[in-house]
This record gives sequence, C-alpha cells and structure tokens, in this order.
Amino acid sequence: MAATNAESSEELAAKAVHKRFEGLVMVRTKAIKGKGAWYWAHLEPILVHNSDTGLPKAVKLRCSLCDAVFSASNPSRTASEHLKRGTCPSFASTPKPISSVPSSPTVTLANAPPRISPPPPPPPPSQPPHNHRKRSSGNRGGGSGSGSGASANSSGIMTPFSVVSPLAIVDPSKFTVDLSYPPVVSVASAGVVIASASASPGGGCMYGQQQHHLVLSGGKEDLGALAMLEDSVKRLKSPKSSPGPTLSKAQADSALNLLSDWVYECCGSVSFSSIEHPKFRAFLNQVGVPPISRRELAGSRLDNKYEEAKAESEAKIREAMFFQIACNGWKSNENGRVGEENIVHLGVNLPNGTNVFRRAVFTSGFVPSKYAEEILWDTITETCGSSVHQCVGIVSDKFKAKALRHLENQHHWMVNICCQHQGFISLIKDFGKELPLFKNATENCFKLANFVNNKSLIRHSFHKYQLQEYGHGGLLRVPTLTSDFGPVYTMIEDILSSARALQLVLMDESYKMVLMEEPIAREIEEMMRNPHFWNELEAVHSLVKLIKSMVQEIETEKPRVGQCLPLWEELRLKVKDWCSKFHVLEGPVEKVIERRLKKNYHPSWSAAFILDPLYLIRDTSGKYLPPFKCLTPEQEKDVDKLITRLVSREEAPIALMELMKWRTEGLDPVYAQAVQLKQRDANTGKMRIANPQSSRLVWETHLTEFKSLGKVAVRLIFLHATSCGFKRNLSLVKWASARSHSHSRAQKMIFISAHSKLEKWEMPHDEDKDAEFFGLENGEDDVLNEVFVDTSSVSI
Repeated sequence: MAATNAESSEELAAKAVHKRFEGLVMVRTKAIKGKGAWYWAHLEPILVHNSDTGLPKAVKLRCSLCDAVFSASNPSRTASEHLKRGTCPSFASTPKPISSVPSSPTVTLANAPPRISPPPPPPPPSQPPHNHRKRSSGNRGGGSGSGSGASANSSGIMTPFSVVSPLAIVDPSKFTVDLSYPPVVSVASAGVVIASASASPGGGCMYGQQQHHLVLSGGKEDLGALAMLEDSVKRLKSPKSSPGPTLSKAQADSALNLLSDWVYECCGSVSFSSIEHPKFRAFLNQVGVPPISRRELAGSRLDNKYEEAKAESEAKIREAMFFQIACNGWKSNENGRVGEENIVHLGVNLPNGTNVFRRAVFTSGFVPSKYAEEILWDTITETCGSSVHQCVGIVSDKFKAKALRHLENQHHWMVNICCQHQGFISLIKDFGKELPLFKNATENCFKLANFVNNKSLIRHSFHKYQLQEYGHGGLLRVPTLTSDFGPVYTMIEDILSSARALQLVLMDESYKMVLMEEPIAREIEEMMRNPHFWNELEAVHSLVKLIKSMVQEIETEKPRVGQCLPLWEELRLKVKDWCSKFHVLEGPVEKVIERRLKKNYHPSWSAAFILDPLYLIRDTSGKYLPPFKCLTPEQEKDVDKLITRLVSREEAPIALMELMKWRTEGLDPVYAQAVQLKQRDANTGKMRIANPQSSRLVWETHLTEFKSLGKVAVRLIFLHATSCGFKRNLSLVKWASARSHSHSRAQKMIFISAHSKLEKWEMPHDEDKDAEFFGLENGEDDVLNEVFVDTSSVSI
C-alpha cells in the first residue's frame, strides 16, 4: 500500500514538473517571436528525468552559448547573474541590450565634430567589430583584460585610440536625415566615449587632434537628446524629404480609414491624444502613412462614420415588419454612488435573429422608473416614427414592475418582459439573504478572513504556507458590502482554495502563541477543525457555481421567450440534485426559487412555449402536439388571456378556436422534425438547433390556415428573453465621464463600436480577452509577473 502511494506521489510530481516545462517552453516560444523577455533567446528549458523510474524529476535552464545548466525557478534572476554580470564567457561577444550596459560616471565625447549624427546600429553577431577610424601602426597591439581590446588610462576615461566593440546607443532608423558622418561609440566600464572620424567641412582640421572632451551632465541618457538636437539643426539648415516608403493617395486614404475605424471601435481604450504621440507619428512616417490630427479624427471622420453606421442600422430595421427593444445597463446603477456615471445600451432585436444597436443613454446615480419609461418610449418613436405597432415588446434588466408594466397596459399589443440573465443573478442574491446556510457560511468566512488578515503573526504564517503550497501569497479578499453576494463568493473561493495552507497555520508555532493571547483564536481553531464548516462552504460554493454556469450559458445562447419555462425547470432539477448531495432541506430552497420565479414570470412564457413548434411533443399516435400537459391550470389561463389581448376584439373568438385546433392537431410530423433538427456546434461541441428561424417561418409559410393565431405566434416566438448583449465597460464609462461636455461625440463613438461588434458578432470585450490571455496557469514569465506586481508603485 505504501509503495502504491509512493508511486502515485511520484506520478503527480512528474506531472507537475512536465506542466512547468510546457509552460516555460510556451513562454520561450512567444519571446522568440518578440512577445517576451530578451534573455529567452539564450536560455532553453530542458527536462531532467529520473534514471531509475524514467519520470521527469526537474526542469532546468540551459545556456545555449556555454551549455551551462541552472535552476528554472527564476529565469529573470538567472539571466541577470549569468548573462548580464559577465559570468557567461560567450555572452560578452554578442550584442547586448541597452539595459545591460553598466552605468558610467561620466559621458565623454572625443573628437566631436560640429554636428553629431546618431551612431550606426551594431554589427550582427557573426561579424567582428570594426573600428571606423584610422589608427597609427604603433597602436595596433592587442589589448588584454576584457577581451574587447579596449585600454583605459588611470583616470578611467578611455583614450581616443581604444579598440572596443561598437554599440548603438541611438537607433538611426528613428531619424529621417541622412547619416553622412557616423561616429563610433565605444563603451568601457569607466565611461562612454563618442569618437568621430569626420573632418571639419571647411578646412580639413581633425577634431581628434584637439583632444576636446565634452562632459554631458545627464550621462549617457543625454546622447539621444543631443542627437535629436543636432538632427533638428541639420534639417533646418538643409531640409530633405524623408527616404521612407511612399503610398498612393488611394492607399493612404485606405490606411487612414482603417486606423480611424480601429480607434472608434476601441471606444475609449485608445485615446485621441495617442494619435499625435511623437513615436506613433514616427511610425506612420516610417510606413509612409500621412499624419492625422485628433481634431480630424473627432470631427468630420467621426461624423461620416457615424452616419454610415446609422444608415446601415436603419436599413435593417426598415426591412423588418416588427421588432423588440432590448435595454441593458439600468441594473448597474443600483449600488452606484451619487454622481457616478453609467451607460445604458438600447438595441433592437429583429425577427431574423439580427441585433441592431440603437442608442446609448448616460445616467448618474439613482434612476427613477418614470425617467426610464420616457427613455424607452422615446427610443420606440425614434425607431419607427408613428408606426408604434412595429414594436411588439421590450426586454429590460430592470423596471418590470412599473415602467414595463405601465407601457404594456397603455399599448395592448406589447409584451414587456424582464431579462432572465439578470433574474438568475438576482436568485443568487436571494439565496444569500434568505437561506440560513448562506448566512452562516458568510458569517464564518468573515470571521476567519478578518482574523487571518489582521493578526500579523497569523498573516505571516499564512503567507509562508501559501508560498510553500501554491507558489504565491496574498490576503484573503474580504468584501466591504454584503448586499451583493458576488464579493462574498470570491471570499469563499479564496478560503476554499487556501484550505491546505490554513490547516498548516493551525499546526504552526506562531498559532500556539496567539492561542495564549487571543480568545477568538480558540474559536477559529475549533471552527476550522470541524468538517461541518468546510461542508457548508463547499455546499454554498457548489450552488452558486451551478447558477453561475447557467447564467453564462444564458449569456452565450441568448434564449427566446419560449425557453424560459424549460430553463427554470432545469434549474429546479439541478437544485434538487444539489440538495440531495449536500443533505440540505429542499423546502426552504424551493421557496426562494418559487418567489424569484413569480417576480420574473410573464404570461408570454407560457404562450410562446405552447406556440413554438420547437417544443412540440410526439404522442402515441405519431402526432406532434403542443405541451399543454407541462403547464399548470393558471398557466393555461395565461395563454388564453394573452392571445385575446394581442388580437383585436373581433378576432379574439377566432384566435381561441384556432388555439383549440392547434392543441388537438398540432404540426405535420415532417415539419416538426425539420424544426427540431439539431446539429453539433463546431466551436463548443454542443448540439444546437440547426435553423432557429424555422419555428417562425413554419407559421408564416406552412400553418397559413391559422390566420389570427399565426399573427400572435410569429410576434411571440422571436422575442428574446435576455438583454445582456452589452457588458458594462469600465474604461468606456470613465472615458465618457471625462467628456461630459461632449456626450454627442461619445454617443457616436459608442454607436460605431457597438455596430461594428454586432456586425462581426464579437461581443466579448477586450478586458475578457486580456484576462483569458494573462490567466494561463503557470504560463506567465517571471519578468511579466514582476511588471504587473510593481505597477502600483508607478505614479501617473
């Protein structure tokens, strides 16, 4: 038994070592492509195997220059000690980055001509360094010591005849002037010397003979500024055109259009001022693109692009017979501070499944229901003018009880529902407020997290074991407010993920010292040693994770209104399994779900569920009939009431007779099977409906005998049950808040960005993509981690 455990532990260790090896290989591959640290060109990860078992036992770094092998625990430190500090015998002859040049106390320019041009780039590693200056034969003796042939005097300043490897301090490609007199730049441990072989343009007097030394007060950092100064003087005296590539007018216009589209679609992530940044302008000049001003970018180009996107959107809306308004962003203001700005997105859902962005509304703090109602109605009239019957409904993440209901009562043809994405999120909050299990787990977590974070001895011990077990350390995240369960869930996740380290803290000597001083320490110890505490945390975490997974699925799938009842039934079944697994009473949990369901429920759920051919059930006779048996008696009455409300008073009896016919005859089996046909999604691997529009098209083309009922069906089936097409973009909110005086420009930018994303169906935000990219486990470079950790100390 012991041998088996030893084997399993060795296999686990081997897997961890192999995972670390793959992570380093991935980082090195990216770095070689230009997306990582410079030293990965010289350091190569290798896998060391156990000679007895053949399993991987360690990861090492091998220097490709000298074949030396080092530990892979900290590549950055290895690079500093082995490469930068001269330990590697072969690295001295290769070109080094500017950061590896040792700082010098003085910067000396020997033989400086009247105009100093930027030095040339360093030669490739395969070529030996050359001295571009003629030397007397008496000074050609090879120097000893550093291996570069350089000689220095007693004061530490190199003589004009020192022979060293040239190093490019200033890249000449950044400047547009011709470098007629390239100087030689020599680097020694004591100083930086610039020696020029150029003679005086007027008389042939060599400045090198005067031995004139110029000491720059800023050190080597002044070299770039000095080169730019001389470059400016040279251009003013003899201006020349840039030798860069030239583009035709059509190519230049196309490039500028692409550039402006990118800025607009980034919508706040790229500032207009960055367009006029000197380095960005130098880049444009280098590739032959004419410069563009931020005034032009925020003026005529923005107006033209907005009008173009608006015309495309309006053309799509005009083609549709009816549409649904989708409104998202009201809920973000619930916990907002007074004066905190927010953006509400309003879009249009068309019957063919297309989503069109309509407008953005800036709000601040609490928003009254009456104001939201006015915004919704204004959006309807601006979209369809006087033909308000084209808007058959609204889906919003807030205001169901007042604004949406009031609009529905005023306009009988409308079906206004609340967002199911927000409904499931609110259910998590309901559990946090009403279930004793959630309250108890939250209270215990607060007690434990505050104790660990606030007691210095415990905190230091906790960090020690975090580093030992997980390779990183930090405080447990404690929320400031408990009205939203999201931060509480994060705290629970932290405690569960740190369970091993917390258990080791209890056995540490420091905890025994705290036990004698702090009475609460005994209570914390008893709680952490009690399995019931961890079972409660696991149960809460499991249930919230279950609901969050359904929330994510709703956000991805964007279900129609007919899918609402099946969604909540699926939730009930999953929660029932959860209760059985964690031995939780079903009654209190079911009450919370039922209460939230009643708040979200709308009669259109039942009517769409009955009328959508997607949910027809095949009976024993082979007919495909609507699922009336899945409804409660109250829900059946809701179907009748909604259908009679959506048709005229004269058509109401006819619609009910057609409903009875639909209930008994259903749909032709061939058409029913065609509507319910599924295929595997290539991206997710899940089975999805092959043609989502077929449910509505069957009513419009095949079920033509249902005149009145068909009108109701086609208007109900396509309605979306969510409004979560647009996430709250914090960078966009900040960007818009800083431009409160020019909200019209901000709205145009938002319109262009949203229109472009909907056209390409690219709703994930850059923040999500960045989080996914940087969240690769054990795949980050050590230097990258250091950069992100140290950003808090940078003052902006």
